[in-house]
Amino acid sequence: MGACGDDIGRHRAPATENLSAVEKFGAMLKILGKTSSINVRKVLWLCAEMALKFEHVQWGEGFRTTDTLEFKALNPNALVPVLRDGSVVLWESNTICRYLAHRYLRPDLLPTDARGRARVEQWMDWQATELNDSWQYAFMALVRKSPQHGNSKATDDSVRSWNRNMEILDGQLSKTRAYVAGDTFTLADIVIGLSVSRWFLAPIARANLPAVYAYYERLSTRPAFRMYGRNGPP
Repeated sequence: MGACGDDIGRHRAPATENLSAVEKFGAMLKILGKTSSINVRKVLWLCAEMALKFEHVQWGEGFRTTDTLEFKALNPNALVPVLRDGSVVLWESNTICRYLAHRYLRPDLLPTDARGRARVEQWMDWQATELNDSWQYAFMALVRKSPQHGNSKATDDSVRSWNRNMEILDGQLSKTRAYVAGDTFTLADIVIGLSVSRWFLAPIARANLPAVYAYYERLSTRPAFRMYGRNGPP
């Protein structure tokens, strides 16, 4: 179900072996944020992977503005996404993903042992810092066509930095030969997988990274990724 005529929230991933845990908790989640936001799509993809019921309300540029007292009461940064789970209100997309995996008992997505969890979280944090920082200028210049990002040298530097970080990811995937944190799909793949999709869809010169290419195709076998990742503009 969705607001403002949005059909995204009506879609559900196929039932998983963990569906009984979802039924046990039974809460209707509400996700605030426009679908075009890469950070909103992290949460939407995760909910679809976990077969969670949710209401999705489009909020942000082109929809309801976040620059209001109403929205800032939920997130003082006036940014999406925001998750409402009963009386719980959360912002920061990676934190929301961690919360949902823990809340609905999914140690396969976020391990409970210290070593396994740290391996997943270090890549989640890498995505939110080094990787995100590298592509921001190029993305704003080449995709969003922002007039404030018209410096061609800064754009070229951003593309080079973006490719360097993707080379780091390629090296990791060459070791695991599967997913970012190891043999199995985790939260690290949700947050990084969307960044990989953005890299492929952006109008830039891309480095030749065979492991990343294979990873992108591997993710594309997942219905929830095709719904919220490999599904249109970056």
